[in-house]
Amino acid sequence: TEGLVLLGAGIAGLAFFGWWESRAQSPIIVLSLFRQNRVFLFSVLTALINYSSLWCVTYLLSLYLQFIKGLNAQTAGLMIIVAVAIQFFLSPFGGRLSDRIEPRWVASTGQALCVIGMLLFSFLRAGTPYWYIVMALCFLGFGYSFFSAPNQSSIMGSVERRHVGFASATIGTVRMTGMTLSIAAATMIMALIVGRHDIQPADYPNLLTAIQTTFAILTGLCTVGVVTSLVRGSLPKHEPEPTADASR
Repeated sequence: TEGLVLLGAGIAGLAFFGWWESRAQSPIIVLSLFRQNRVFLFSVLTALINYSSLWCVTYLLSLYLQFIKGLNAQTAGLMIIVAVAIQFFLSPFGGRLSDRIEPRWVASTGQALCVIGMLLFSFLRAGTPYWYIVMALCFLGFGYSFFSAPNQSSIMGSVERRHVGFASATIGTVRMTGMTLSIAAATMIMALIVGRHDIQPADYPNLLTAIQTTFAILTGLCTVGVVTSLVRGSLPKHEPEPTADASR
């Protein structure tokens, strides 16, 4: 009951905030961009979906590797870091590629690779070999490398120069919101299936079921992200702003 009341209050607060911002002379959130700029709207929505579906991977895998596979925390962390290492080395290439190809195609390809990685994780079993886990992490690493920079480029490039600051702030807001939603969803499913208590060996079957269920649900959400990425359209062509010399 308390959760439902807080959820309702939050939705009501957001509705009031949107109403207030639509009438403000200098709004914090430029709502007109979401209504009139298709590329901006769907690029932001795709970013929200991406963070909401992928951020809990580290949380779920750490539980799986330590409780189900019996690894210590250090070894589990070294395995999970594979995706981050791939992202570290390949992200610059994704950004350069989006400078040559329409960003939505690069970002959509990256999102599709993330879907494959999440789908592989939804089939985890107690006896799943480690190479399978590393392969799924590689898909996520490759996918995010080719999604993040092109999608952010699409967000920043879809607005006029006077709205660049707002677009940048929107990226940070969406990132934090998506991370929060991802962990909240995973924790809720874990509480519903495993229970609200410390995990014991008797809970391992339910824990595995919760992990599989969460990955399956987030795979579907991640797939929706491919669709929203594809339908965003091409970047608009902005007219360059006049320089001081040109104005003279």
